[in-house]
Amino acid sequence: MTVPQIVLSIIYFIVALALVAVVMLQSGKSAGLSGAIAGGADTFLAKNKAKSADARLARMTKWVAIVFMVLTLVLCLLPSA
Repeated sequence: MTVPQIVLSIIYFIVALALVAVVMLQSGKSAGLSGAIAGGADTFLAKNKAKSADARLARMTKWVAIVFMVLTLVLCLLPSA
């Protein structure tokens, strides 16, 4: 392996871990339903805060996934020595 391949592989590994972490941090789709059934008393500000955090995590997931795919293509197209 050449030096650029090693460096890109390390970055690829870090991005893969970040992608897993960002996906795991997102709340499930059933989280809102269980709160409604259980009678969770959320204030208006808490609901908006949760939505904005979920929206940020969704945006971050998209960008990390794009970086992951680009790195995959770059690593596949690099000539192996």
